[in-house]
Amino acid sequence: MSKVAVPVTPEEAAGPLAIGRTYRFAKTISESDIYQFAGITGDFHPNHVDEQYMATTRYGRRIAHGALLVGFMSTVSGMICLEIGIDRPAVTYGLDRIRYIKPVFIGDTITTLYEIAQRDDRLGEIRSTVTVSNQDGAVVAVAIHILKLV
Repeated sequence: MSKVAVPVTPEEAAGPLAIGRTYRFAKTISESDIYQFAGITGDFHPNHVDEQYMATTRYGRRIAHGALLVGFMSTVSGMICLEIGIDRPAVTYGLDRIRYIKPVFIGDTITTLYEIAQRDDRLGEIRSTVTVSNQDGAVVAVAIHILKLV
């Protein structure tokens, strides 16, 4: 089976998919977010749902799931495809080098900054740096997102 290349059009390359273009998504993390995510994934680790347990740790309180932050990274890529008019399918081809730098607590407002960094126009592949920061500007997570036009 051979790969089918879906190139980036000149209009896309100069417009919404231009290198250096940035997109943002912000959300305050609620207790409800934590429990709903735990319910969907089955991840009821005490780090996320047991306040007394976490009071005995260096964090002192519950922390958000790292995978929840990854979900917000995906939210931004979806926003690009749906909200700015890319009129053909695109999928997350992968997230590389995901790192959780600092904990995210209930009540934190996180901002996900998505910046288009590289493109392979021949293959229709876009790589972006993703940085998640809290309300104090501290970086809490990073990754490289790969978007593939299909």
